[in-house]
Amino acid sequence: MELLKRPQCQDPGNRPAAVTRRVQEMLDDVETRGAAAVRDYAQQLDGWAGDFLLSPPDWSELAEQIPDQLKADIHFAHEQIAGFARAQRDSLSSFEIETFPGVTLGQKVIPVQCAGCYVPGGRYAHVASALMTVTTAKVAGVPHITVCSPPRGKHIDPAVAYALSVAGADTVFQLGGVQAIAAMAFGLLDGPSADIIVGPGNAYVAEAKRLLFGRVGTDVIAGPTESAIIADDSADPRTIAIDLLSQAEHGPHSAVWLFTDSRPLAQAVLDIMPQLLASLPQPDVPAQAWRDFGVIALGSNREEVAEISDRYACEHLQVIARDLVWWKERLINYGSLFLGEGSTVTHGDKCSGPNHVLPTGGAARYSGGLNVQKFLKIVTSQQISEQANETMSSVGSRLSRYEGMEGHARACDWRLNKYFPQQRWDFEVHDQWPPRPEV
Repeated sequence: MELLKRPQCQDPGNRPAAVTRRVQEMLDDVETRGAAAVRDYAQQLDGWAGDFLLSPPDWSELAEQIPDQLKADIHFAHEQIAGFARAQRDSLSSFEIETFPGVTLGQKVIPVQCAGCYVPGGRYAHVASALMTVTTAKVAGVPHITVCSPPRGKHIDPAVAYALSVAGADTVFQLGGVQAIAAMAFGLLDGPSADIIVGPGNAYVAEAKRLLFGRVGTDVIAGPTESAIIADDSADPRTIAIDLLSQAEHGPHSAVWLFTDSRPLAQAVLDIMPQLLASLPQPDVPAQAWRDFGVIALGSNREEVAEISDRYACEHLQVIARDLVWWKERLINYGSLFLGEGSTVTHGDKCSGPNHVLPTGGAARYSGGLNVQKFLKIVTSQQISEQANETMSSVGSRLSRYEGMEGHARACDWRLNKYFPQQRWDFEVHDQWPPRPEV
């Protein structure tokens, strides 16, 4: 692999120790002082002293501010996201099977009881994040969905509020940052405590989710956005450059990468970048992301390019190349895959259907993104008849005793003696028990 453009900085997802310390201090404070601490942080960090709860009249007032076309676009995106989520939900089922005579095993799919969804509200109005998180939880069957989103002015963003209404949020708090994550996790502000907290956010929000994991579930521990494009000499270099810069817009730490086996294509993209950056109305953020974290990697052939891509295991992966079927079958590490020039990451970010909350920092090697399964528990059951104990308890007893777990073995031995009192066993079965206590 040859790097035609190297990043000037490394590891955009690295969390400074100071962030971890500060977030832990805030979480401890909120857990100790409760809603009072939440209100203090909202005042200090966001200048917010109003009501946290978004009331039905507030929702109605904000909805009136939304143009009809934007409403239609929100409904369209919601339909695509919900349709894909329903297909995911339908791929899971409860069942019972008899794996051995007298042994009935089962699986039951149960939604969590409360999901906490975080919708950012800093530089951008994250309408799509409102739809992606709440819609998916709703389709999964979660009975109560709590949302926190920081206020922008007198309320949260009107389009975000409208999207939350369309998606089916139950309770919306105008609250952001670490204090919002803590409030959902601890069940403050008159809301139930969340079983799982999902949604993107800044480094402090991500760290709060990481530190709370175990007490609550989480979707992914997300870092800055990553996007990669695989391209061969059939690709349009201008399309590649435009798509890379579109993702660099997320923030100054957003990594964008090009993997190719065509040196002329790589050079053309490199040459086009300054021109395209200069044409943007706000070029500073994407320019910094491209300078500090942009990569152009050249492989000798498509197999090496695929190996490079799988090594990076990026969040978003576009393929603009010949033989898309080959790439689809060969690639294994990515959060979401976009095949062909017609599929830009913007589609996935906003409206095409698959979720845009995706793994970063190489986590795509072992995890996918947010989906209905994140809101579901797959629990199991077993019912074993007396007759089936002749086999099950025999095997259980022998394995337990081999492992040195005598108590486990005796639980099986008891059943062997109780259900088969006349039988003699060709392995050790404990049969010396204290007499039953008198009642």
